[in-house]
Amino acid sequence: MTNHRYIYSFKYDIHNRELCKLESRQIFDEEEKNNLLFSDIKVDPSISPFIKNRFEIISSSADYSMLLKKVKEENIRVDGFKAEYMVLDGDSTIYTERLSKLKDIGYCIEGDPDYITPLITYSICNYKNTWYFGVLKKHNTDWFKHKKKPCSFSSSINMDIAKALVSIASKGNKANRLLDACCGVGTVMLEACISEFDIEGCDINWKACKYTRENLAHYNYAASVYRSDIKDINNKYDAAIIDLPYNLYTSSNDTINFNIIESASKLATRIVIVSTSDIKTLINKSELKISDFCSVEKKGKKFSRNIWVCERI
Repeated sequence: MTNHRYIYSFKYDIHNRELCKLESRQIFDEEEKNNLLFSDIKVDPSISPFIKNRFEIISSSADYSMLLKKVKEENIRVDGFKAEYMVLDGDSTIYTERLSKLKDIGYCIEGDPDYITPLITYSICNYKNTWYFGVLKKHNTDWFKHKKKPCSFSSSINMDIAKALVSIASKGNKANRLLDACCGVGTVMLEACISEFDIEGCDINWKACKYTRENLAHYNYAASVYRSDIKDINNKYDAAIIDLPYNLYTSSNDTINFNIIESASKLATRIVIVSTSDIKTLINKSELKISDFCSVEKKGKKFSRNIWVCERI
């Protein structure tokens, strides 16, 4: 039996496995295992592309009858609730039995249920022969609407990576102020805005800034976008995200990349960098320390992006 406050469940495909584990290490200081993580750290599951649910534990017991007794002792009185069974890895409880247990939970709560638009969702689950009862917060998929953003570049990172970059850079803390350096068409900024992060963007390319502003305006997001070389930015941030240029719409070479990284390191103490090549030498030259790393393959193509999590020395 665990003494942790929360159970997080995860969902990801094989291409994003290492990215999910990197994100988990950065937010929770430990990796998810078997799509599951027990933690005392509270984060909104919707900031991550991989966190499916957050289960806040109220009661637990190895004995199911004892769990029901504990739930009744909570004296929960609320209208507009719903009860759901959360299936975790290794739980062999059959469907009909899960339905029966949901009824048990429902009878322990005083109030009128709402199965369509519940105000709160209570849940029950079983893991390693222990029963848990708690409040379930699900991942909100509203961010999927960004698939239809009006402006895009062929080289833009996908939404999963963009969303993960925001959660990695911020460590899941919405109080942190972020900079999207080399913002492109604003893919990262869109994911930050929908999760209510404070973010600004900059790009030296006028077309990139134009497209970013159009994408933000399309979804009614308010965030500043500067058409500027990053070295001319004077604001300070808790973290910066850099998707280095691909030498397509904006010129790129080691000198340019070094100048971008070095300039960003003066604006933020924490930098998350995306590259298509090994830039370890450039990072070290910029007096940054690499604290974590992963490589993400692009689906269906022999192409990968490297993600470097760095801290100012």
